[in-house]
Amino acid sequence: MSMLGQFRAAREYMYPTRKTSAFLDKGVLTPDEFVLAGDELVYKCPTWTWESGDPKKKKPYLPDDKQYLVTRNVPCQNRVSAMENMIATEGEGDEGDWLVSHVIKQNNDDIEDDFDILDDEGEVITKKEPTEEEKAAAAAAEEEDDDDEYADMADYEDDNIIEDEAAVATAPKDGDGDDDNGNLVKVRTYDLSITYDKYYQTPRVWMMGYTASDHQPLTGSQMMEDVITDYANRTVTIENHPHVSGPHASIHPCQHGKVMKTIVRNLIKSSDGDDGEEGPSVNLYLFIFLKFVSSIIPTINYDFTMDVTADTSK
Repeated sequence: MSMLGQFRAAREYMYPTRKTSAFLDKGVLTPDEFVLAGDELVYKCPTWTWESGDPKKKKPYLPDDKQYLVTRNVPCQNRVSAMENMIATEGEGDEGDWLVSHVIKQNNDDIEDDFDILDDEGEVITKKEPTEEEKAAAAAAEEEDDDDEYADMADYEDDNIIEDEAAVATAPKDGDGDDDNGNLVKVRTYDLSITYDKYYQTPRVWMMGYTASDHQPLTGSQMMEDVITDYANRTVTIENHPHVSGPHASIHPCQHGKVMKTIVRNLIKSSDGDDGEEGPSVNLYLFIFLKFVSSIIPTINYDFTMDVTADTSK
C-alpha cells in the first residue's frame, strides 16, 4: 500500500463513526443506514449480494456478513470513448445528417459552372457546347471506367472472402470449444462492489474488469477506457480494495455527500405537496446513488432496477 493509501486508511480508522442520521440534510449515511439501504438493494435487485470479505479486514461497525455489496459478471459491451465520439458527432450538425464527401460529390459535376474560365490575357473564354461525336466519345469512356470499377470491386470481394474464411477458421472459440456458442458476442465484464467509507460517511464503488476473450483482469489503463474522460484518473483512480486483495478502479467519495444532498433536495422539491411526503426514504439511498454513479461509468450495465430521476442541478 502506498503512503497515501496508508494515510487514508489511518484517517478512516481514527475518524469517529457517525451515529445520527443526516441523509436528508447532508446526503450521508450511518453504518446502520448503509446496511438498511443495502438490504433494500439486495431485495429489489437479486444480482447484488452481501459479502463478508477477508476476516482480517473486517470493519467492526458493520455486521460480519454484511461488510460490502457485490455484483459480478456485469457486461460492458462498448468503450466510453466510442460513446463520447458518437455523441460529439451527432451534435455537430444542426442542419441534419450530411458528409463533406457527399456534398463534394454532389457538386463536383457542376463546379465549373460557377466560375469563368480566362485566357492568358484575362479575357473570358466562351464555353462551347460539345458536338454529338464528343458526347458519344465521352459516354463510351465513362462506360469503360465503370466496367473497370466493377472489375476492381470484384477482385476486392474475392480477396475479402478469402480473408473472411481465414478469419472464421482461426477465430477463437469459447473456453470449452463448443461450436454451438460461436454466435455469442463476447464482451468485457466487471465485478462491482460497494463499501462504506467511514471518513466520508458515504458508499464507495469499486470495479474490477475482465477481458472478453479469456476473462483475465484488465489493467488500470484498460479500465479507464470505461470511465467518462473527465473523471478518468481524477475522480476514478486505481487503489487497493479495503476487503479483498488486488488493485481496483474506484470512484473517490469526496464529493458523494454533496452530490447526494443536491439530488435529495431536488427530489424533496419535486415531491412537495404529494401526500405530505418529506422526501425519499433512506432505504432508496443506493438506488439514487447508483443512478448518479452511472453517469461516470455509463457503459457498465449494472442493475439498479428502480426508475430514479437523479437531478444534480443546483
